[in-house]
Amino acid sequence: MKRPQSLQKSLGVGLTLGVVLLWVLALVLAMSVLRDRMNDLFDSALAETAQRIMPLAVVEIINSETPEQIQNIMPLAAHDEYFVYLVRDNSGAVLLKSHNADPAIFDQEFRKGFSSSASHRFYGASAVQDSLHIQVAEPLSQRQSAVRDMLMTLVWPLALLIPLCFFGTWLFVRYSLRHVLALSEAIQSRDGGDLSAIQANELPIEIKSIADSLNDLLQRLRRAMELEHAFTANSAHELRTPIATALAQIQRLQQVLPAGSSREQADKIEQSIKRLSQLSEKLMQLAKAEGGRLISTESHDLISLVRLIVDDFKRSHPDAVIHLKIPDNETFRSNVDADALAILLQNILDNALKHGAPDSPVEVYFSSGTLRVVNQVAIIPADQLARLRRRFVRNNTRTDGSGLGLAIADAIVTGIGASMRLHSPATNRSDGFEVWIKFSQ
Repeated sequence: MKRPQSLQKSLGVGLTLGVVLLWVLALVLAMSVLRDRMNDLFDSALAETAQRIMPLAVVEIINSETPEQIQNIMPLAAHDEYFVYLVRDNSGAVLLKSHNADPAIFDQEFRKGFSSSASHRFYGASAVQDSLHIQVAEPLSQRQSAVRDMLMTLVWPLALLIPLCFFGTWLFVRYSLRHVLALSEAIQSRDGGDLSAIQANELPIEIKSIADSLNDLLQRLRRAMELEHAFTANSAHELRTPIATALAQIQRLQQVLPAGSSREQADKIEQSIKRLSQLSEKLMQLAKAEGGRLISTESHDLISLVRLIVDDFKRSHPDAVIHLKIPDNETFRSNVDADALAILLQNILDNALKHGAPDSPVEVYFSSGTLRVVNQVAIIPADQLARLRRRFVRNNTRTDGSGLGLAIADAIVTGIGASMRLHSPATNRSDGFEVWIKFSQ
């Protein structure tokens, strides 16, 4: 699967590469123009040199006592000569040359004007009724060196400009996308229960339409969830009275029915009505867990609340064996709503009693904001363990229950910003089932 790309990175790299490519293109065009212009200047200097030297060479040859001998013009001081020349007659004999001129680099056939070889550029001119001819040569390496020097002068700032351009582009892109990044952070920081509208006033027009559509979706989703929660709560609440009435009627009927098949049928009906009453109560708890209002404005000592909840659960379940293990003189304060905590812990304890081994104790640990509830049971497979958070899912279908206990606990844990993990086997045990919850202060 292809990893998602960062818009900021893509824009920064793309704009930088675009600027660099345009710079390189402009550099190539500039170098092409400069090279042509430099060749024109070098050719002009070459021609000017030939035309300046030719009159002096004619005077030197005419005044020479032995004009048939080659005359070398010695330099006044040692220096690098970029131009070399020689003067020949119509027969091709060299009459005069610069001190380091090599006749081998010159063509034997004289050519007027500009000409070139593989290594030199030449300019030829004639005088004294075309009886004397001069050729001035310039190494092409000189021109190439000048072009390279100019190219390096233009290129080396590019090595400094590329990181500066990338950094500047990155800052500009980050500044331009600051509202988009704020929108991304606002969405990422939300939990599953926050369906409030997202601020979209300062977003760019291209992104604002997405934020507006997202807000419309959140509003519709919030309305649908509110209707679902209201329906669940109202249905469970409205069912309480007819369920209680039906239970009372069937219990009165049991008292007057003689022992036999009719009495057995009435007993089965009573058990069904009781399960329906328990399901109604679970649905009300689920509606509260998913409906919000799980955080209190005041902080409570969760350790004291856990003690009270466990003691109350023991009174309502006198046959249950629950071992509460809490360190002495320890407190842990949190803004978790007391009713929400009671629903959470009661559902976990009820689940432990129903699905644990008969007559086995349920162990409750609470320390440093971590709640652990452990009961004895055979090891639950990992694939089944992952499904226990879902609604109406039970590990043991032969046990009475609605399959909503851990779903309610998971909804409350999510709503209060805590974390819950399920372990089987339990920690430091070879069997058992453990619910591990970490509260935040």
